[in-house]
Amino acid sequence: MTRASLDKQPHEVASMFDDVAAHYDLTNDVLSLGQARLWRKEVAKAVGARPTQKVLDLAAGTATSSQPFAAAGAYTVPCDFSIGMLKVGKQRHPHMPFTAGDATKLPFRDATFDAVTISFGLRNVQDTEGALREMYRVTKPGGRVVICEFSQPTWKPFRTVYTEYLMRALPPVATAVSSNPEAYVYLAESIRAWPAQPELAGKLREAGWSKVAWRNLTGGIVALHRGFKG
Repeated sequence: MTRASLDKQPHEVASMFDDVAAHYDLTNDVLSLGQARLWRKEVAKAVGARPTQKVLDLAAGTATSSQPFAAAGAYTVPCDFSIGMLKVGKQRHPHMPFTAGDATKLPFRDATFDAVTISFGLRNVQDTEGALREMYRVTKPGGRVVICEFSQPTWKPFRTVYTEYLMRALPPVATAVSSNPEAYVYLAESIRAWPAQPELAGKLREAGWSKVAWRNLTGGIVALHRGFKG
């Protein structure tokens, strides 16, 4: 079994997700206490996919996150650098154009997509700033980016309880429901080390995105960031 380290070497992260691909979606539902599905609905609203639009879903895994965009009639490309995830996704959704790709070196032309989105994947990318610039590059002028990522709870007492859950409760729960509990120890550590909402907003602006804003979900456990390409 493989777990990645917090320096996020791409081959380590990809291998780790290959290991957990078959049961990843179910495990997420359990560990998030069912909140993952609600978060996906909020992402779909923020992206606002429409027929004739092209949507790039990064870190799409098995394409569970991609389904709402496809259902809205948009041409949706699920992209991930875990081949194991892509294989499982292709078995479940054979009609979708799954694409292997690194978020820092996307295999798409400039100004291809109306919207680019990534859910719970940006913190696993080694070069956050590089990924945000690549998203900007492949987005059409006037297009948008939507990032859904674990963040910092805004109420300090709850933040303490949440951190305790991540580092103490999550590993034993992961042992019970996951084929690779060590992977979820890494995920807990990566959540704790991830920057707060204003810092990520600043990184988006530095990458060129305008009208950057965010809103908190579930008390700030998760934050939705959005920006536009001028």
